[in-house]
Amino acid sequence: MTLSSKTPQSWGRYPRVKPRQVIPVFWRDELPNLTTLEQPVLPFGYGRSYGDSCLNEDGITLDISNLRRFISFDEEQGILRCEAGVSLAEVLELIVPRGWFLPVTPGTQFVSVGGAIANDVHGKNHHKAGTFGCHVTQFELLRSSGERFICTPTQHSELFRATIGGLGLTGIMLWAEFRLKRIANPYISVDRIRFSSLDEFKQIAADSDQDFEYTVAWIDSLGSGNELGRGIFMRGNHLDAGVQISEKEKKKLTLTVPLDFPSFVLNTLSIKAFNTTYYHAQFAKKVHKIEHYEPFFYPLDAIHHWNRMYGKRGFFQYQCVVPFEHGYEAMKEILRRISTSGEGSFLTVFKEFGDISSPGILSFPRPGLTLALDFANNGQKTLRLFDSLDELVRQNGGAIYPAKDARMSAEDFQRYYPQWRAFAQYIDPQFSSSFWRRVAVDAAVPAYVNK
Repeated sequence: MTLSSKTPQSWGRYPRVKPRQVIPVFWRDELPNLTTLEQPVLPFGYGRSYGDSCLNEDGITLDISNLRRFISFDEEQGILRCEAGVSLAEVLELIVPRGWFLPVTPGTQFVSVGGAIANDVHGKNHHKAGTFGCHVTQFELLRSSGERFICTPTQHSELFRATIGGLGLTGIMLWAEFRLKRIANPYISVDRIRFSSLDEFKQIAADSDQDFEYTVAWIDSLGSGNELGRGIFMRGNHLDAGVQISEKEKKKLTLTVPLDFPSFVLNTLSIKAFNTTYYHAQFAKKVHKIEHYEPFFYPLDAIHHWNRMYGKRGFFQYQCVVPFEHGYEAMKEILRRISTSGEGSFLTVFKEFGDISSPGILSFPRPGLTLALDFANNGQKTLRLFDSLDELVRQNGGAIYPAKDARMSAEDFQRYYPQWRAFAQYIDPQFSSSFWRRVAVDAAVPAYVNK
């Protein structure tokens, strides 16, 4: 058995835990005998989950990032089959020149296809296309018993539903097949609209919902008083064929954060200064432009290792969703509490989820407003703020995203995902994670069962 020197980390670099072993997987037909392993097992791709859902403290990590071969591509129908370790960046490199695009994409292209399915990722077009899992046609799942299942919406359908959004706990996904979206070119027609409040955001979102496939907003998390809820609304569509591009595509410029920033660099004053500058950098109320898909979908991918900006202690991402019924009032109060907490976020994403249901049992998106924020890890001060935000999410019938979480209580998880017991029966008995052992505290549903 080959061992790896790779030490898995989540993107937030918190918590810092180590598995007992890391076993790389190179070939779909040459896999370790999982029944001989004495510790719980968890697949790992590129570590872009923010919390501990991709971590397996004192367990065994199966590094699937070497399963990165393309298997088939139907260029007429737009159906791609590839191994689970292929990254979305590699998929885009193949499909975009051939007139296709991802049906749904998260905010980074540096995630594996298996990870996109296991976390049932969503993007700027949720109101039009749902989650990534909505476009998966089939995949092959290897269980620790050695059984291999071809899972589709009609064949082994319960395993299909459990694996989409199942956080890697149902077995090893070897390959997956999914539908693509036809495009004419790699460009996006984009509007950027400055708004002064959540009420104004609501109106812009309503006006944009039908005509724009992609909608999202940046919010100034430290705005207060008359500045509470101000931000920049971004909406876009793929550029139609025949539209003339006035300027040549610019060469892609990438930067790297070479080392951890000192903890004092990101503080309330520096974040407030950044937010104010960013908000006022757009002089006009509305700006229209045509841009390449990469800066529109993946602005932070141009800064390699940007997570180092938060220093050695790492950072948290807090992403919640609150139903529309009381959503805007709840979000106003969430922003008030953040603004007065002394904590701040300059990476703050806000959008509306649509009503397209995912096939995944544990999928996070549901109709409502979703807010995602990054916070430097300032210990108990940060955790107390999250406890306060949790209270509002609970009161308004919302939920927290497991793929972004590193500290949600078992009680809250089970409240947000009452279907978790139904999901648990499909977990492979050899598989577990640091996240699952934290939130699945129930004598009737053990978090890990060694065969």
